[in-house]
Amino acid sequence: MTSIEVAELRKLYGGTTALDGMTFTARPGRVTGFVGPNGAGKSTTMRIILGLQTADAGHALVCGRPYRSLRHPLRSLGSLLDASALHPARSGRNHLLWLAQTQGLGTRRVDEVIEQVGLASASRRTAGGYSLGMRQRLGIAAALLGDPPTIMLDEPFNGMDPEGIVWLRRFLRSLAEQGRAVLVSSHLMSELQDMAQHVVVVGRGRVIADSSVAELIAAVSGDRVRLRTSTPEPVAAALTAAGGQVVEADGLVVRRLAAEQIVAVLTANGLPFSELTPHRATLEEAYLDLTGEAVEYRGAPA
Repeated sequence: MTSIEVAELRKLYGGTTALDGMTFTARPGRVTGFVGPNGAGKSTTMRIILGLQTADAGHALVCGRPYRSLRHPLRSLGSLLDASALHPARSGRNHLLWLAQTQGLGTRRVDEVIEQVGLASASRRTAGGYSLGMRQRLGIAAALLGDPPTIMLDEPFNGMDPEGIVWLRRFLRSLAEQGRAVLVSSHLMSELQDMAQHVVVVGRGRVIADSSVAELIAAVSGDRVRLRTSTPEPVAAALTAAGGQVVEADGLVVRRLAAEQIVAVLTANGLPFSELTPHRATLEEAYLDLTGEAVEYRGAPA
C-alpha cells in the first residue's frame, strides 16, 4: 500500500492540544497539499509520521506500516523537514553518501539524485556554504535516495529562486505521475494550486477540509460574481440596497445576487459596467475562508 495514512492522531503538550483527531490519507498518483495556519499541527503530524515523536492516541502508517518498523525507511518514505539538518563541514555529496550507506545504497544512486536536483556542479563543495535554495535541493536529493513510493516535504519552496520553483513544481508533479504518493506542506497557495490535485486543510489540530483542489475552489467560489465598473461606489450602494453583499477585490465581487439580478439593478439605476463574470476563487481565498477561525497568531492591521 503506497500511501501515508494518518488516523485519529491526538497529541497533548501539557495542557495544550496539538492534535485533536487528525485523520487523512496521502494517496498514490497525486500531490496532496497539507496546509494550515502556524500552530495548526502540521509539523507535529509529520514528526509523528516519521517516528520522531509519539502520539498519545491514533496511528500513522507509511506503506501500511509504522515508520519505525521499516528496516530501510528511506526506501519507503523520503522526507525533508529541515533543509539545515546537515553537517556544514561535509560536502553535499558526502552528506548523501553517509545517508546512502545507512540504507545499503551505493555511490551510483548518490550521483543519480545529485544530477536529478541540479547540484552536480556544487556537490563537492561544503554544504555549510550552500544557499537555502541549494540546501533545499540537497534535502530533496536525500529524500529521493531510496527511490521511495512515498515522499513528504515540509515547505520545499522556501529559498528557491524562480527557476527553482518552476523546476520543483514540475518535478513533484512528475513524481506523482509515476504513481508515488507525494505530501507537501506549504504556505505558498499559488504553488499548490498549480501543482496539487488534492488538499488537506487543517486548523487547531484537526482536519477542516479534505478534498480535491478543484472541488474546494468550486465550493468557495459559490455564487460570487465579479463586476468591473467606472463608478464602483454608486454600483456597490445600489447592489447592497438590492440585497447583495459587495466587496472590493480587483474590481467588485458580488454575492447573494445572480448575474441577471445584477444586470437588472444596474440597468434600472442607469449605472455602467464593463464586465460581469462568475468569480473563480483561488486556493488562497478558499484557504483563508476555511481557516479564518483557526488562526492562532494574527498581526495588527496595517
